[in-house]
Amino acid sequence: MTEQRHARIRGTVHYREGDGPQLQIPEGLVELHPSPDSMTLSWTTSDGSAGQAALTPEQYRQYLEDGSIVPEDDGGKAGRTDR
Repeated sequence: MTEQRHARIRGTVHYREGDGPQLQIPEGLVELHPSPDSMTLSWTTSDGSAGQAALTPEQYRQYLEDGSIVPEDDGGKAGRTDR
């Protein structure tokens, strides 16, 4: 079993479902599910709806670099300060 990883969305992060329009991931805590060809983010909205999005490794790295996605280092309780 892999350790659960979390990140905090702190800016504009878009994803696309199929050929549809770009959608925005809401700010707040997300779970990270890495795979060789994508990083899947999952979250629950304030109304209890579940969301999920897959980003390419390049998209994920870009959002990390611009600070829109901030990895959490302790299971989602506190954000990293080195980014």
